[in-house]
Amino acid sequence: MSLQFIGVDPNTGDDESPTVWVDQEKKELVLQGWKPDQELETECAAFEVPGHEKGIPDGEAVVRIPARMVHMIREACDVIERADVR
Repeated sequence: MSLQFIGVDPNTGDDESPTVWVDQEKKELVLQGWKPDQELETECAAFEVPGHEKGIPDGEAVVRIPARMVHMIREACDVIERADVR
């Protein structure tokens, strides 16, 4: 896996570090965030998405990313888009 580091939460302390990377080989965003509390996870699992069963598939997870990191997610999207153009 060839990860490109994009950024870490600017408010990171010693015990928290939401982070954004790009996997350049797979052309995917890789996000490290906070685990949701049970209430949020239950709400997400109950959400009805057309063409999908309710629930969170075994290979997927809900993560929380602070809004102050949106610019990093945009940068990661730009990195992936530029890689697709080449």
